[in-house]
Formats: sequence, structure tokens, C-alpha cells
Amino acid sequence: MRTLESTPADATHWRVRSMAAASGISKTTVHRIWNAFALQPHRTETLKRSTDPLFVEKVRDIVGLSLNPPAKALVLCVDEKSQTQALDRTQPLLPVHPGQLERRTHDYARHGTPALFAALDVASGQVIGECHRRHRAIEFRKFLDTTDAAVPATLDVHLILKEGSCGASAGRSACRSRR
Repeated sequence: MRTLESTPADATHWRVRSMAAASGISKTTVHRIWNAFALQPHRTETLKRSTDPLFVEKVRDIVGLSLNPPAKALVLCVDEKSQTQALDRTQPLLPVHPGQLERRTHDYARHGTPALFAALDVASGQVIGECHRRHRAIEFRKFLDTTDAAVPATLDVHLILKEGSCGASAGRSACRSRR
């Protein structure tokens, strides 16, 4: 229990040796106990809690929409990836031969940083995607037009967008003006 409830006075986390000395048991025993309970006090993970007062309600809406979409509606989870490096080797790969590995050059040529926009149909797993040279609201609007053309007009469309994306503001105005 000491592993979970306290830290040593001279360190940020328990080590096997310090825990063994503090507990009066062998290092091997501490190691076996930690392994049995999957304790790894030297490892950390980071997290950031939302400060949005409506966070819980938003999560419920998104999860409910994803798990139980309305009838005659399509739920699309939309995301964007900017600054994707398009790289290519300066020379072609040399193929594998018996006793010789595939070989490639160490250098590469850059072909810019395109922006990728994608919409995942939550129900079917189908993805609608586009690459654009720039990452602005104009390109996002073009992507929404492509998405709109790919969806039958008889279906209502629900978009799930993350806040802070270039598409969040463009997506809201585009969705209000359409379907």
C-alpha cells in the first residue's frame, strides 16, 4: 500500500531498492509484488482535464449520437491533420536480393505539407477524405462540399467536430446553411 499512498522523502517515486529498505523486505519480494499487481511507480502519464462546465453534457451528446444515431441520419466524425510532411526518397529503392537487404538512400525530398481532412461514418466505418495544399477554412468548406455530395440528400447529416479546429467555425456556418 505504501507504493500507492506515499513517496519517499528523497525522491519523486519509489524504486525497488528504496521500497525494500523502507519495508524491511527483500528487493526480489518487492519486485514480485509490483509485478503481481502491475505496479510501475517509475512510469507516468499525463492528462488534461477539461475546464468546460458543459463537458459532461457534450460527451453524453456525442456518445449518444455515435451509439444510437437518429433514423434517416448519418453521423460523421470529422477531423483534420495539418502539417503532414509529404516525403520521398531522392533515389529509388534497391530491391532485396539473396543475402542482401533492401537498400535506400538516407536523404529525401520534401513535397510540402498538405492538410488532410477526413470524415468517418460512425455506423459503416466508411471514410471520406481529401488532401489540400493549405489548411484554412476555405479548404475545409471545400471538403464539406465534397462530403455533402457523397451523402444521399434523403439523409440528415450530424457532424462531430472537435473545438479549436479550423473546421469548427467554418463547419458550423456551412452546416447551418445546408441540410
